[in-house]
Amino acid sequence: MKFAISLLILFHLSATLQAQYEPQAGISGSNAVHKSSAQIVNWASHCDVQTGWMDIANTSLGKVSTGDSSCAVGVADNIVVSLGDSGVATLTFTNPIINGSGPDFAVFENGFLNTTNNEEAFLELAFVEVSSDGVDFFRFPATSLTQDTQQISGTGAPASGDYIDARQINNLAGKYISNYGTPFDLEELKNLQGLDVNHITHVRLTDVIGSLNAHASLDNDGRKINDPYPTPFPTCGFDLDAVAVMHQAINTSVENRLLQSVFVYPNPVSDYLFIESKNGKTIEATICDAQGRILIHTNEHYIDAHSFAKGMYYITIKEENGKQCTERFIKL
Repeated sequence: MKFAISLLILFHLSATLQAQYEPQAGISGSNAVHKSSAQIVNWASHCDVQTGWMDIANTSLGKVSTGDSSCAVGVADNIVVSLGDSGVATLTFTNPIINGSGPDFAVFENGFLNTTNNEEAFLELAFVEVSSDGVDFFRFPATSLTQDTQQISGTGAPASGDYIDARQINNLAGKYISNYGTPFDLEELKNLQGLDVNHITHVRLTDVIGSLNAHASLDNDGRKINDPYPTPFPTCGFDLDAVAVMHQAINTSVENRLLQSVFVYPNPVSDYLFIESKNGKTIEATICDAQGRILIHTNEHYIDAHSFAKGMYYITIKEENGKQCTERFIKL
């Protein structure tokens, strides 16, 4: 009987270690999100960064210095801010992220493929947490099944053993190569007390310390996460490019509008956008582009859109009583 139980335990451990997740971008079955994907409706509009060390085991080297928080705002463009060992980035958005069908946001890093095996890549990873109030954060349960007996090196040109198979990684940002975001689905966190998955205001990324020694970061099951270490350079740690939003809180239907007496037309627009207030109340209008940058703030009831580039925009209308709504419109 003891022998049979031992076999069952060994079988379970073997099955766990062989678990397979989605493969690298470009491989059939991958769920990587390309930066030009039609799934993306918006990008992070603000970022705060607390930089970490170039080498947490040798803090005399100082902290990282590549990029700044503005590099993580707007569309993915391969211009990054490096977090450093244990560094943290906290991002906010024009409108809250909500739990829709499928992934709700995606994180972009700048990993690169193994030139001899497109299943593997040089990847730097980060934990992902979300919050509904900017105070209480909840982490996606991360899994790393990469071997933890030989350190993946972060110095010099990567050797054959310094690449990671994406199939062994789950719920860690940085799983995919440059130009491809790692998606996260709020459905996984929907039952957590204190978190409203239909009102996510903050996304927080914390650099994984890939060391297999004292400073090791652990996955959700207590396994050491092996990624390039040390990387004692100004570019150390997770390199954050951008965070894309796939589902966000936007009031588009008449019954959900806070300001049912205010109408914005035409949509799509080619020249002038008009704001009509049926009750004659004073309004304020703010227009942002898809990256959350404010383009116009006005009290006028019409907006000249001739100079706008083609694409998607957001208009937030606020009445004198403080009520407001946000609508999406397209410039032709």
